[in-house]
Amino acid sequence: MLFKNLCLATIFSIAILSSCHSQSTTNVDVVNFEQAITKGNMQLLDVRTPAEYQSGHLSNALLADWNNEAEFKRRTAALDKSKPVYTYCLSGVRSAAATQWLRQQGFTAYHLTGGINAWKKAGRPVEQATAVTQITKADYEAMIPRDKTVLVDISAVWCPPCKVMAPIIDSLAQANSGKLVLVKIDGGNQTELCKILNVNAFPTLIIYKQGKLVWQKEGLVSAKEIDKQLQ
Repeated sequence: MLFKNLCLATIFSIAILSSCHSQSTTNVDVVNFEQAITKGNMQLLDVRTPAEYQSGHLSNALLADWNNEAEFKRRTAALDKSKPVYTYCLSGVRSAAATQWLRQQGFTAYHLTGGINAWKKAGRPVEQATAVTQITKADYEAMIPRDKTVLVDISAVWCPPCKVMAPIIDSLAQANSGKLVLVKIDGGNQTELCKILNVNAFPTLIIYKQGKLVWQKEGLVSAKEIDKQLQ
């Protein structure tokens, strides 16, 4: 009985140590985080809010707000599990939780210890959004010719599903060259137009025929489905 209890205690201790080690290895300091994201072949994910992202973010970072559960799950579903994910937030709390969740989903994930606060404190650069002229409703309507089929792609550079959809959209536009007009809108910057069009998620795809809206869908869509709607 004593031997059995000793074995169980040993196994339990090993499990705890392994768990602690696994958890600690998800934390990456500024120096190693910078080295990892500079090498490429990975995915950089900002898990803060859109407003925080606009105030300053790491170069080439995608965005999935950890505090918005539905949005976070939708956007991270488009990430590639064959590539590691490096996450960050303001101070490291949200990114630690997001990293744990990503690992549970089968991703190899790490997070920046101390968040973007530590990044800035170490003198590392951040990018900030610049003010852009907003497209008005009249401007938008002028982009939609009434004698053509028009595919509008409202995306954002920081949106993971948009990255997946981009080559599909481009391929469809090329295959339908001459009879299809492709209009690309940066929804991340054109916030006023998104409100007017009631666009709440990226990407949002809209098809017009003879100037009339005939189809609209958000998120990941197959090339087959889009092509069917274009015919």
